[in-house]
Amino acid sequence: MASEKIEQNKQLIQEVLDAYPAKAAKRRKKHLNVIEEKGADCGVKSNVKSVPGVMTTRGCAFAGAKGVVWGPVKDMVHISHGPVGCGYYSWAGRRNYYNGVTGVDTFGTMQFTSDFQERDIVFGGDKKLAKIMNEIEELFPLNAGITIESECPVGLIGDDIEAVAKKASKELNKPVVPVRCEGFRGVSQSLGHHIANDTVRDWVYEPSAKVTNEEIGFEKTPYDVSLIADYNIGGDGWSSRLLLDEIGLRVVSQATGDGTYNEVFMAPRVNLNLIHCYRSMNYICRYMEEEYGIPWVEFNFFGPSQIAKSLRKIASFFDDKIKENTEKVIARYQEQADAVIAKYRPRLEGKKVMMMVGGLRPRHIIPAFDDLGMEVIGTGYEFGHGDDYKRTADYAQEGTLIYDDVSGYEFEEFAKKLKPDLIASGIKEKYVFQKMGMPFRQMHSWDYSGPYHGYDGFAIFARDMDLALNSPTWNLIKAPWKQAK
Repeated sequence: MASEKIEQNKQLIQEVLDAYPAKAAKRRKKHLNVIEEKGADCGVKSNVKSVPGVMTTRGCAFAGAKGVVWGPVKDMVHISHGPVGCGYYSWAGRRNYYNGVTGVDTFGTMQFTSDFQERDIVFGGDKKLAKIMNEIEELFPLNAGITIESECPVGLIGDDIEAVAKKASKELNKPVVPVRCEGFRGVSQSLGHHIANDTVRDWVYEPSAKVTNEEIGFEKTPYDVSLIADYNIGGDGWSSRLLLDEIGLRVVSQATGDGTYNEVFMAPRVNLNLIHCYRSMNYICRYMEEEYGIPWVEFNFFGPSQIAKSLRKIASFFDDKIKENTEKVIARYQEQADAVIAKYRPRLEGKKVMMMVGGLRPRHIIPAFDDLGMEVIGTGYEFGHGDDYKRTADYAQEGTLIYDDVSGYEFEEFAKKLKPDLIASGIKEKYVFQKMGMPFRQMHSWDYSGPYHGYDGFAIFARDMDLALNSPTWNLIKAPWKQAK
């Protein structure tokens, strides 16, 4: 059965490619494949330029640095340095929940931009940038620091934002971090993640390493951990932290969702780094392992099967006390998880899903669907790398269609041929598929719901999938393959 499915999907890929000119088809063929053996590399090409003229859902380096990594650090002011249009992306663009008073000690949903005009392109924006930072300090004195995320024109005209940042930092006596993440850098937002990680290393971690625990009054314990690359979408980070607290660990740093500058500063002092979104911050975890000897582990808190597995993997780095607590926590939540599955699995059993998202979701969410009896028949990344696809093969079943940087045409054609019951993708695809009469869940920021992490999050996830699939709305509109001929 699996071999038949593999051959059918390979044939489907060829049929879709036949619509392209020969050169485009040759390039796109490398990005489409089928998992032939669970756990084996699916062999798709990734992290290269999109084919010109073929629609892509990728973002830019500015989006990766500002919108993902630095933006959720809540008590810092993040300046979009360039035209206001790019800055608009950062104005409450993601649902990075945080505790605090907006405009007083937290600034995550506020937009700060240098609003480049023609004169700034001609004469440079350095003086304007310095003036803005002085105004920020006057208006928002409780900010913990400033980051400067440069947009395309800044790189093209050669503004020296590093020099401006160093001068401002001395004058304000606060950290000012220049992030040279012009949108034209790299092939997607992925390079923006890397650039942002490098600035965290150079402007935060290296200064942190020069200060001793005694100097800052930090009392280290054997159970100190850092929660890295959980951006608290819809409260995900809070759900993750709840479980870590319950098994007896102390989360010293939550970076960067609902995180502060000080928490980022403290990260190099922990015993273990726990990384959620591998793609966006594995770089900084590797750095801390090499520089400070801090081990790191990727975890998955989507669905009860993976939650239990991840908790045990995390506990294996600690003593018997943590291991015993972990088993107690898993046992305590098992009844709740069983009740959720008993309620929703009969309504969702056998439903087919196609995914295409960024970050870790194309693989990490698969087990949550599995726990509900749903089948993921296709998945792929907007900006994944080769190691992302290798990890995906550990989750996906044989015969699963894999697509990298899938174009709008490809995604629609795959959906028409594979006839999924649900599309789980990003905001750019949401209304296309809904107009096709297909149930859809926006999996970039949980469609204004969440959290989806942890046991409590799994209950919300199951409910949302049920609402999407079994809404009576779909009686009013039909998918193309369900319409009468």
